[in-house]
Amino acid sequence: MAENEQNGTPRAEPPHSIEPASVDDKGRLKLPAKVVEYLNATGVTEVFISTTDLRQVTIYPLSVWQRNEELFENPSDDVEAAEPLAPLMKHYGGDSAIDPSGRVLLPAPLRQELGLEKQSVVVQFQGGCFNVRSRKVHEEQLQVSRASLAQDSSLLKKRGLK
Repeated sequence: MAENEQNGTPRAEPPHSIEPASVDDKGRLKLPAKVVEYLNATGVTEVFISTTDLRQVTIYPLSVWQRNEELFENPSDDVEAAEPLAPLMKHYGGDSAIDPSGRVLLPAPLRQELGLEKQSVVVQFQGGCFNVRSRKVHEEQLQVSRASLAQDSSLLKKRGLK
């Protein structure tokens, strides 16, 4: 845990790596230990689980999901994007409590649509949420990354990547 710059108290650090996980035959995602540790340290016990792209699952702490709902209710200039996305996210989404074993139940329509029952998956922290991808989707993303690796690495090193 890192220290909070403002008052010196310990601050929870999310996992920085992509962690392996699995979904059991009942549709429960067994969260990696690092994820559970982070969620416990931040006091997150309930989440909203959905998708924005029908390729990966996103696990939202309720505070983050509530900000999304506010955006849907007051879309301003982005009404064209919010109108179709909100019902899709709510159709495939659902609330879930983190059980004492560190598992969350994926909503049935979502896990069926993405074929996640009895599957190995990966979990990655990004933007305050956890993204969950099947091994197949993860490998596809790695192939895309490999294709432009030399160019992307060179560009980012010029911008300060160590």
